Formats: sequence, C-alpha cells, structure tokens
Amino acid sequence: MRERQALQRVVAAVALVPVVSGLYGVLFGLGSAGSLVDVSADSHYRYLSGLHMGIGILFWTCVPGIEAKTGLVRFLTLVVGLGGLARLLGLALTGLPSLTMMAALAVELVVTPLLCLWQARVAGRAPDAATAGSRPA
Repeated sequence: MRERQALQRVVAAVALVPVVSGLYGVLFGLGSAGSLVDVSADSHYRYLSGLHMGIGILFWTCVPGIEAKTGLVRFLTLVVGLGGLARLLGLALTGLPSLTMMAALAVELVVTPLLCLWQARVAGRAPDAATAGSRPA
C-alpha cells in the first residue's frame, strides 16, 4: 500500500512538468522570448505543446487506481519514449541542445521507463482488480 501511494505521488508530480510546460507552450508559443518566428513553426509548436499537455493529463488519469492502469501507462511510456528517441536523433544530427532539453531527454528515456517498471511492480503485487471489484461486499 505504501509503495502504491509513493508511486501515485511521484507520477502526479512528474506529470505536472508536461502539463505546465505544455500549457505554457500553447499559450505563449515560440514567440514568448520576444523574437520573430515563422507562423507555421509557431502553430506546430503550439500543437506539439498541446500533445505534451495531454500526455501529462493522461498520466494524471492513471493516478487513481494506478495498479490497474498498466496498459495506459505502457502506452504513454511508448509515446514518451518515441519522442525521446526523436530528440536523441536530433542531438546526434544537430548537436547538443540546451540543458533544459537534455533534462527532458533524461526524463523521456530514463525516468518514464523506470516509472513504467515501477507501475508494473505495483500492479503485480496488487490483488486482482477485476476479481476484487466483482466480489459482493
């Protein structure tokens, strides 16, 4: 029970990052630094920021009953991991990005998969949710 609660807290906290950064990107776009940007690039950035925010919100939906959300956690981990691999390819092709982007890469390729493994561990230790939900009180 303690491990489950710890996982719930960590997932809720980590999901705050894509929600907040995604919302910021949606609201302020690429021009938030005061520089001129291409309208199409700004539109694409806002779209991707919305996806980023959505991923965080979906992780939040996993918090209640996290032991029964293995499929969604794995799917979200796949999506985040693919994004991280794309970022890693960009690093190889264009060079080192900012420290913030390197931190994002670490979250995408290390933290998120570790959270997925932790969720699987918690799910494996939990009583069968389907059986528990169908038992008479």
